[in-house]
Amino acid sequence: MTRIAIIDRAEMSAEQRRVYDAATAKHSPTGGPYYAYIRLPKLFEGAQVFRESLAGGPLSRREQVIVNLTVARYMNAQYPWFAQSRAALNAGFEQAVVEAVNARETPLLPVVRERTCYAVARELAETKTLSDESYAAALRVMGENDLVALVAGVGSFITTCLTANAFAVDPPPGNPTPLKP
Repeated sequence: MTRIAIIDRAEMSAEQRRVYDAATAKHSPTGGPYYAYIRLPKLFEGAQVFRESLAGGPLSRREQVIVNLTVARYMNAQYPWFAQSRAALNAGFEQAVVEAVNARETPLLPVVRERTCYAVARELAETKTLSDESYAAALRVMGENDLVALVAGVGSFITTCLTANAFAVDPPPGNPTPLKP
C-alpha cells in the first residue's frame, strides 16, 4: 500500500497545479515517484526537466529503456519495474529480454551499445562504481559524451526507484511481467 497520500489536483496549491498541468500538457509522467515530488513543486519540475534532457540526449530510446529496466530490477522497485517492463515491450524488446533482466540474467541483446548500457547499469547498480576494465570497454563503445549520459541516466533512475521504494508507490494491477522476489 502506498505510504504517501496521492494529492488530487483540486487539493493542490497554485504552484503544484502549475507544474502538474505543465507535465500533463506534455504527456510527461505525473504518477509513481511524482506523487511524492509534487509536494515540492520545484523538485517535481526539476525532475521533469532532468528527465526531458536525458530523453533528448544521445542515448536512443531503447538504450534508455534497457538502463531503466535494469536499474528497476536491481533496486527491486515495483512501480518503476511495472512502467519499464511495459516500456521495454513497447520499444520492441522481446519478452525474453524482460524476463532475463527480471531473473537477473544477462539478456541477449544483439546491439553492442544496448549490451553496454545493460552492463554499465547493472554494474553501477550492483557495485556503485565501474571497474577500470568496464569503464574502458564502455568508453570504447559509447564515447565520452554518451557515457556521461549513460551514467547520469542510471543515477537519475536510481533516484526514481529510491523514491518509489521509500514511499511504497504501488504499481497498478495488470503488470505484464511482475517483478520477481
